[in-house]
Amino acid sequence: MIGASLYFLQEKILFMPTVLPQDFQYEFNHPFEELFLKTDEDAVINALHFKTENPKGVILYFHGNAGDLSQWGTIAEYFVNMNYNVFIMDYRTYGKSTGKLSEAALYKDAQYCYDYLKQSYSDSDISLYGRSLGTGIAAYLASKNKPKQLILETPYYSMTDVAKSRFPFLPIEKLLQYKFPTNEFITLVECPIVIFHGTADGVVPFESGHKLFEIAPKQHTTFVKIEGGGHNNLIEFEAYRTGIQNVLK
Repeated sequence: MIGASLYFLQEKILFMPTVLPQDFQYEFNHPFEELFLKTDEDAVINALHFKTENPKGVILYFHGNAGDLSQWGTIAEYFVNMNYNVFIMDYRTYGKSTGKLSEAALYKDAQYCYDYLKQSYSDSDISLYGRSLGTGIAAYLASKNKPKQLILETPYYSMTDVAKSRFPFLPIEKLLQYKFPTNEFITLVECPIVIFHGTADGVVPFESGHKLFEIAPKQHTTFVKIEGGGHNNLIEFEAYRTGIQNVLK
């Protein structure tokens, strides 16, 4: 029964979107442009492009598995305060975004957003940032392109790895539809990689993130251990704030 539930309900377990009315008005502390990108015949992706004067570059940010841009936009403003432009999208079914959700569709939409930014920025100006669920998407994109750098906050070795840690008695490989094999993508990444992970993460085990670091290209990968850090509170720790400032200085 547990195996059947995992198989048929895994999308509801993994993705926790909130839906916004199409006329919802975003309010933030920094100037932004709202975009509706038709990435597929049946999909329109809602995105926000924060802009600052004389930016150091642009961060393409992939958020976690819950919420929508009304909350994630506020989190993205942290990087605008560091003098970066930020581009952040809502995945299909999240916020105002529409379309059928799938792992392949997430990668496709991410590449579409990267290509959109390439119209205004060079690869050397684009930093990819993934948080939680978004780390697998960001790693995929970094493996297919040549961005300035890849930043991963609370990443997983693979979604299969996380599922195995929670359901060790189930044949996870056969049941799981969403694999997100970050471990396969990261070995192909040629740009600098920085990984932030808290030792008290109750969602994605610290061990999963550290195992990802162990197979990443050693010559250009840095692991920042946040002692006592959880899954959603790394910004409260000096080690994270200092680390991200060094990365984005």
